[in-house]
Amino acid sequence: MDWDDYQYFLAVASGGSVSAAARRLGQSHSTVIRRLDKLEGALDVRLFERFQSGYVLTPTGEELLALLGPIDEGMQDVARKIAGRDTALQGSIRVTTTDTLLGALVLPAVAAFRLAYPGVQIQLTIDNRFVNLSRRDADVAIRPSNAPPDNLVGRKLGSLRTAPYAAQAYLDRRTEDGNAWDSYDWVAPDEALGHLRQAAWLRQHVPPERQVASVDSLLGMAGAVEAGIGAGMLLCLLADGRPGLVQLAPPDAALDTELWILSHPDLRRVKRIRAFTDFMYEQLSQHPALT
Repeated sequence: MDWDDYQYFLAVASGGSVSAAARRLGQSHSTVIRRLDKLEGALDVRLFERFQSGYVLTPTGEELLALLGPIDEGMQDVARKIAGRDTALQGSIRVTTTDTLLGALVLPAVAAFRLAYPGVQIQLTIDNRFVNLSRRDADVAIRPSNAPPDNLVGRKLGSLRTAPYAAQAYLDRRTEDGNAWDSYDWVAPDEALGHLRQAAWLRQHVPPERQVASVDSLLGMAGAVEAGIGAGMLLCLLADGRPGLVQLAPPDAALDTELWILSHPDLRRVKRIRAFTDFMYEQLSQHPALT
């Protein structure tokens, strides 16, 4: 016997018939009768007199109704309050992203989301590794990846473009003739970023002796190129907003990196998570830096 058994009793008592209770509960006529018989058998009492015109409470049934009424009202009040909290989108969302995406993409969109949903708190974790969403280290990940993990669900926001850039100050003092890639000094991604397509491009086009500096983050690479250390294969998202940088060639489609917003499948029905991912998709997929 559980609370559902009493729900069937309350539905029949309220509606006065099995048919009315079945409509209210979304169950079949036979299911209501079976659950009511189960309750009466468990309590070893008769709760209703069965008449052709309907079901009438016995004195014992009236006593049970008086006992259960306040409990039922209290449970409905709790349900309404919880539903109201969810509808108002309250609570926290843990979001992980990279330092590369934080300033130019994520923070402006998060600020707009907070204006729309002031009851939600955002906890941002900046990590260039894929945080384990299966362990609930985060609720949502906004990540660049051409191969997102299969155990996560989400949508592709677009692709980040990459192109060669150099500071105008570096170009002004450069003494080499020609535009061959091996005639420039280069800022390279270090071993921690060796898996990136930019790193493969440099290995193919630039000899090691012209790779004069290495940095372990794409954001740091952009800063090093802006400082005039050398040219660099940079994300257009990071480079185009720096007025001192010059694009040396159009973006190379072979270096494009997909951008995804991802969450664990178990969180798809959480309203604040769904609202956040939908909102961020609408905001970020329209960003001019994405193709």
